[in-house]
Amino acid sequence: MTTPEPQAALAGVRVLDLSRVLAGPWATQILGDLGADVIKIEKPGEGDDTRHWGPPFLPSDTHEHGDAAYFLCANRNKRSVTIDFAKPQGADLIRKLAPHCQILVENFKTGGLKKYGLNYASIAAANPSIVYCSITGFGQTGPYAKRPGYDYIVQGMGGLMSLTGEPDGEPMKSAVAVADLFTGMYAVTAILAALRHAERTGEGQHIDAALLDAQVAMLANLGASYLLSGEKPQRLGNQHASIAPYQVLPTSDGHIILAIGNDHQFRAFCDVAGAPLADDPRFADNDDRVVHRAELTAALSQITARRSTEEWVRALEAASVPCGPINTLDRVYADPHVQARGAVETATRSDGATLRLAANPLRMSATPPRTRIAPPLLGEHTYEVLNELLGATNADLEKWRKSGVI
Repeated sequence: MTTPEPQAALAGVRVLDLSRVLAGPWATQILGDLGADVIKIEKPGEGDDTRHWGPPFLPSDTHEHGDAAYFLCANRNKRSVTIDFAKPQGADLIRKLAPHCQILVENFKTGGLKKYGLNYASIAAANPSIVYCSITGFGQTGPYAKRPGYDYIVQGMGGLMSLTGEPDGEPMKSAVAVADLFTGMYAVTAILAALRHAERTGEGQHIDAALLDAQVAMLANLGASYLLSGEKPQRLGNQHASIAPYQVLPTSDGHIILAIGNDHQFRAFCDVAGAPLADDPRFADNDDRVVHRAELTAALSQITARRSTEEWVRALEAASVPCGPINTLDRVYADPHVQARGAVETATRSDGATLRLAANPLRMSATPPRTRIAPPLLGEHTYEVLNELLGATNADLEKWRKSGVI
């Protein structure tokens, strides 16, 4: 007998997604993975900007190229509906869809949707219990509220780049858009909390999620160090400000990360290495090792360069010393543990294209996330959604299509 698939955690929740690029779509993809019905609103004929941010692109028989990998990474479990809400009739369609949704997510410039009657006050008038999340670079208030915000700029303004890179090199951004992604994840947390409140009280609310706020919050221990001491942390490259050795070291065929968190682990490393460094008073405990970081690094580099990365990892893991290789992406996806954890999944689009996608990393025993819908084709679900939620007839749909509303 086939076991029935468990109902998703957010089954019955519908999201009106007016967001594009990364922070907003990342948030709505997580909601979709958890079972919400996400209706992604896109501009007719153009769609989300990231459909065109390549290469690489999917091959296409009908266009110069298909959708970009960038779009595919953040838009599964969504239904694509093309509506031009710059047209009054298009904005009216969005307002009519809002009462059928529990959540709305948008990432236009602060105040940018007011002229279309799609700001929080206007939508809340039609649906008082809606959870309306605005994601911007700098928030709805403050002197920078009107500025456009981009991940790269926020990594710089929010202090991350001052902490990333070699001490004698230029400040460095993260290769992954971490300000966007953290903001998206913070937004999901706020949305779910607000949804719980709305279900309990019937009262919706406006969530003001900003990239700069999230970036400053995620400074974590380095931000706390400055707030406690008043001293600006300096760039340390791949080393740790408070722990040593916690860094990249050379091996005979590459590099290894040594992440020693206490004195016991350091002594265990020295035993494996056959080196008496733990008996040196300069390296006796973590405080001393941090003070004498340069001398320690020089001594360790000579030792680790004698064996291959694989030899070190095997020997140190056996001694419970935290360490690891620095994998290129081909090695990441070939790693047996990554494969065993199901980090990559396959999804098929309605046009038959088969995609390999990063799976949602949440592991839940009762209501696990799953991919129900591959990243959609532009406007793939327009007729379906407008008929299902608004009762639009074929005549209505054809009229709106001819006028460019959909």
